[in-house]
Amino acid sequence: MKLRLATQIKQNGLSLVGFMFVTAIIAVLVVLGMKVVPTLIEYTAIKKAMTNAAANATSARDIQLSFDKQREAGYIESISGSDLEITKSADGFDVSVAYEKRIGLIGPTSLVIDYVASTGGKPAQKTAQ
Repeated sequence: MKLRLATQIKQNGLSLVGFMFVTAIIAVLVVLGMKVVPTLIEYTAIKKAMTNAAANATSARDIQLSFDKQREAGYIESISGSDLEITKSADGFDVSVAYEKRIGLIGPTSLVIDYVASTGGKPAQKTAQ
């Protein structure tokens, strides 16, 4: 009697196919994260460099030169000082930038991330391509 009841109880758990499926999804997410996180780190470095350049500048050219110096030290490759939109405000200068980062995935497939940063005021508008 006990043997018959034991065979009728449904077993719980993850099958081999289910385990492989979950592992594949986790692997894809990890690889995607490994490609996206460096762009986020670069974006925060750009924002910090823009803020520092705007705080210590007396002219738009000073902001560009200061940003370019910080760009070299901070491993910023997506933009340069000439890409910054600089406007004069009552408090000094407002610096903004909008750029697009493409991350190649598999074959012709890529992930496109639009980044917009500003030190204050109105953020830059991304130009249409």
